[in-house]
Amino acid sequence: MTLFEKYGGFTTVSNIVRQFYKDLTSSPNLRPYFEHINMESLIDHQTKFISHALGGPAEYTGRTLAKSHKGLSITNAHFDEVADILQDVLEDAGVEAEDVTAIMGIISSTRSAIVEEN
Repeated sequence: MTLFEKYGGFTTVSNIVRQFYKDLTSSPNLRPYFEHINMESLIDHQTKFISHALGGPAEYTGRTLAKSHKGLSITNAHFDEVADILQDVLEDAGVEAEDVTAIMGIISSTRSAIVEEN
């Protein structure tokens, strides 16, 4: 069974992604990154990306992480805050500790593609 199936598929992933972006846009440090973004489009896109990453049937056809984040001047501190928010959202959604650890390992492996500044 994939993590996608274990946690209820698209409905659960969509709820997690929505809460994740709600929390991100509540952060004074992160809010500026989303000021001119179509959030519904981003949430839809991210739901597909995460569903695919968790073993679901959605196909992700977007840009690479590096291309998507290029020029945004994302720092290690920003990356860490985003990761902390995601971890909190996953835990609040009832994702088991070992699965949270696995997901956060995947997130951690993307740091070099996203962070441009220390």
